[in-house]
Amino acid sequence: MSYVVGKANMSAAWKQVKANGGSCGVDGITIDAFPEYIRKKWPKMKKGLIEGNYIPLPVRRAEIPKKSGGKRPLGIPAVKDRLIQQAISQVLTPIFDPGFSESSFGFRPGRSAHQAVYQMQHYVNNGYQWVVDLDLEKFFDNINHDILMSLVAKKVRDKTLLKLIGRYLRAGVKIRGTIQPSRCGAPQGGPLSPLLGNILLDKLDKELERRNLLFCRYADDIRIFTRNRWDAERVMRWVTAYLEKKLKLKVNVSKSKVVHANNSSFLGFTMKGSKIRWTEDSFSRFIYTIKKLTGRSNGLSLEGRVYKLNTYIRGWMNYYGISQYYRPVQDIDGWLRRRLRMCMWKQWRYVRTKVRNLRKLGVPKKMAIDTGRSSKSFWHLSRTYGTNFGMSIAWFNEIGLVNIKNQWCKTQGYID
Repeated sequence: MSYVVGKANMSAAWKQVKANGGSCGVDGITIDAFPEYIRKKWPKMKKGLIEGNYIPLPVRRAEIPKKSGGKRPLGIPAVKDRLIQQAISQVLTPIFDPGFSESSFGFRPGRSAHQAVYQMQHYVNNGYQWVVDLDLEKFFDNINHDILMSLVAKKVRDKTLLKLIGRYLRAGVKIRGTIQPSRCGAPQGGPLSPLLGNILLDKLDKELERRNLLFCRYADDIRIFTRNRWDAERVMRWVTAYLEKKLKLKVNVSKSKVVHANNSSFLGFTMKGSKIRWTEDSFSRFIYTIKKLTGRSNGLSLEGRVYKLNTYIRGWMNYYGISQYYRPVQDIDGWLRRRLRMCMWKQWRYVRTKVRNLRKLGVPKKMAIDTGRSSKSFWHLSRTYGTNFGMSIAWFNEIGLVNIKNQWCKTQGYID
């Protein structure tokens, strides 16, 4: 505990909590208001932590949409509890992380989702093409406190720290003004929960390694690879029983399945033959978001649209750009530019404004007048010679619109 509340550790923890941002907890204290609050309260809090008297606040319940539909419950701790949890995580990570499996990639320093996807590709290309696709039902909500704490206690001897971790697990959840007890689970939203989840599931990792099974795990997203369907089905039966009996976790039977690698998805990717490919759902969400950002009636200026598009496209390509599927990439830039031309055509609204703006973009007078006077639809006119002459590829480059094809090529290493 003395390491946890040490000045250097708490300072590093605050930098991380501040960088992560987030909303306030049940006490209503925001990230911006926290520094002034903690200056007065820290001496008493520190003493309570060292003496084992500190009582965490309940977490505030919030819900966020899930990609697959429905909502995912989050437990948002107060800022002071996020700070303390982050400080605990920074002390415990160097103790536990070196002993974790090489096939575990989630929420670990120096590891990433891309590494997990590349390992999946390595297994599949070496003939392990049948996948045990495991779905744990509400993993963080169903963590057994006794099993978890027994695993933590194997490497942590400080009883004060163990008691504090136990209190965080049992802090309760405030829902519509009522505090509900936490008899199991670790609330998603706290900085300590990912580490605790890895500590629990490392028990499964070690058992898989003992049985010489090949697997990839990113947090509670688990894939096990075998050479044939019969082995995969046998592993599915065994691992389901192990998780439910030994770790007291629930396997979602309706979503867990044995499938060929070409029909399995992992972290938004799948395999097609020997190549990594983004899933159809991932790409559909990408197109849907671009359509929203280039909607004719969302009231954004050209500069606002380009800024939001660039931010989103760069972020999406930084993650999904490792996909080796080129076919949709070659046409998407032209489609995006056409949608932006459609937006501009609607914003210009009046014939006089359209003609004037086309002339400013260098369109010949007669062509600008003929295009501006046309009564055809916005979408039709966005592909005419007049609009393409004025709002050309060079013009879009000048205003700074990111090129999706170039972003993909950079991620693939084809260009610098």
